[in-house]
Amino acid sequence: MELDYKAIGKRIKIARIKADLTQEALAEMAGLSTTHMSNIETGSSKLSLPMIIALANALSVSVDEFLCDNVIRSKEIFSQEIQTIVADCDDYEIRILSDLLKAAKDAIRKDAKLRQKE
Repeated sequence: MELDYKAIGKRIKIARIKADLTQEALAEMAGLSTTHMSNIETGSSKLSLPMIIALANALSVSVDEFLCDNVIRSKEIFSQEIQTIVADCDDYEIRILSDLLKAAKDAIRKDAKLRQKE
């Protein structure tokens, strides 16, 4: 299995921004150069498990938050993301998003059934 380093980097960047840190500050906390930190966030550099742990500790997040795109069973992380996305929505936006999610879920399940028949 190949890890999606772009997805990992994107999640690290999101966590860094939420923590109100610059790339330079996070790089220093994790013992990296700013250039290497930039390459990690863009997915241009692979990172080791110890480096993922160092970044998670520096950002006070679980490594699950960085790796959820690469792990099949990540329901809790994605459920939290959905809650964050809808937290500031008004009634109309919630209704539209709910309808979209229901339609997407139905389409995914219908496609899965069709693939099973092949």
